[in-house]
Amino acid sequence: MRILFDQGVPLPLRNSLNHHDVATAHELGWSTLTNGELLDAAERDGYEALVTTDSNLRHQHNLSIRSLAVIVLLSTSWPRIQRVVTAVIDAIDSAGAGSCTEVEIP
Repeated sequence: MRILFDQGVPLPLRNSLNHHDVATAHELGWSTLTNGELLDAAERDGYEALVTTDSNLRHQHNLSIRSLAVIVLLSTSWPRIQRVVTAVIDAIDSAGAGSCTEVEIP
């Protein structure tokens, strides 16, 4: 699966997704795009999932019409995310086009 990390997603998470093709908005020069522009660019480039820490994204855009899945991490803290990395991987692996899944990070 082709996955795009939005700004704020800890880069070490990439190492846990070695069976996926992961890029970051920063690497692609997309760090200044608005959420809508980022979703459009990700779809245009064939990304199947966007991992973000922006919990407002689902309220700002109709994600059900999108060709990619959105996975929202409810924290930017890598040590906290690392403790539930299996839940993050499960959310990504089970995500489908137009879905939005929030992953609780205690």
